[in-house]
Amino acid sequence: MPITILIGAQWGDEGKGRVVDWMAASADIVARYAGGDNAGHTVALDGEVYKLHLIPSGILHSKVVSVMGNGMVINPDNLVREIQALRKIGVDISPERLVISSRAHIITPAHIALDKAKELALGDDKIGTTLRGIGPAYLDKTGRAGIRTGDMLLDVEEFAERLVAAIEMSNEELRAQGLDTLDALQAAQSYLQAADFLRPYIRDVSIYLYEALKAGKKVLCEGAQGTLLDIDHGSYPFVTSSSPTAGGALTGLGVGPLFVDNVLGVAKAFSTRVGGGPMPTELDGAIAEHFRGSGANFWDEFGTTTGRPRRCGWLDVVMLRYAVGVNGLSELMLTKMDILSGLDELKLATAYNIDGELFAFPPVTNEQLERAKPVYETLPGWSEDISNCRRFDDLPSAARDYIKRVAQLCDAPINMVSVGPERDQLVMNPAG
Repeated sequence: MPITILIGAQWGDEGKGRVVDWMAASADIVARYAGGDNAGHTVALDGEVYKLHLIPSGILHSKVVSVMGNGMVINPDNLVREIQALRKIGVDISPERLVISSRAHIITPAHIALDKAKELALGDDKIGTTLRGIGPAYLDKTGRAGIRTGDMLLDVEEFAERLVAAIEMSNEELRAQGLDTLDALQAAQSYLQAADFLRPYIRDVSIYLYEALKAGKKVLCEGAQGTLLDIDHGSYPFVTSSSPTAGGALTGLGVGPLFVDNVLGVAKAFSTRVGGGPMPTELDGAIAEHFRGSGANFWDEFGTTTGRPRRCGWLDVVMLRYAVGVNGLSELMLTKMDILSGLDELKLATAYNIDGELFAFPPVTNEQLERAKPVYETLPGWSEDISNCRRFDDLPSAARDYIKRVAQLCDAPINMVSVGPERDQLVMNPAG
């Protein structure tokens, strides 16, 4: 530190929440910089499972301040519910421990209605959004028609007028599509109550972080989604509406690059994706089911936010290599190494064959990516349960070789792997 940026190096769902939870022990501030409650972070601690959608994972450390940055879009109702749910299980959440950017944008009930309407209209070509209103909220932000959390600091009547006007404007679009509109006054009511609850938490985050950094505080930046869903660098249009890359941390929090010491990318030991879009290494059958699990365990491959089963496949090194470059990663961390146990052999997609031409990095267009045939390198698997391993030498030789080969192919050191969902199920400095 002073700033470590933690990003997802795949299509999201890489296990960033538990990594943030672990790294937060040595941080003063954990700051989330992008996305909304479309993200879901799951943290296991002492047998308890915490599912967070908006609040940074660092909130589970009593001495850490959690920051929600200007790059986020926030549903006030859902944020209040999340705060109250955490309080019920004994987590201290006060304005001293949670800071909300006055420049973050608000997701209105109309944004959620528009999100559902758009996906319905796309039919078979739908993107596969979480239907939380994320896209429409970002669209209003860039269209300079949004409402910011700082507006909740206004007189209640003035905030109500702005909120009702925004919902009415969205109603015009719903009406044009022949869809049901919202009762603007009724839809705004719960938001007025949420505004009263959240007002003490709202402040200028960029100034707060600048002063903290100048005072020597250590800041961990927590991303949502993953590099391959970035609005600019993902497989557009099958992307999110924000920038989950390292660059997004700077703009999403209002901090400068000279404070950044480390950029850590988190990736699963295999590939998963939720929603539409090309996924060259996607599998069907027994191996995919092995990766996915039955859904009976929170560690299985079903979305934290949506509950949808994730698409699964072999580790795509082509995509991972791209994520290393786009983010300028200092290092990689692999999660879910334990899931690979029990497979006789493992495959790594080291290149794509597209119409007879080999690609070491993803092609420019989705049309090319849809035609990509993975070029696989096969490594031996292992049968041992590795969930109790804590040192690199405790791992089976095949697991050690797998980690070393991924690091070599991606040209990035792997200094940590996880072998289970709990905070202590980590193997440190394995191949760095």
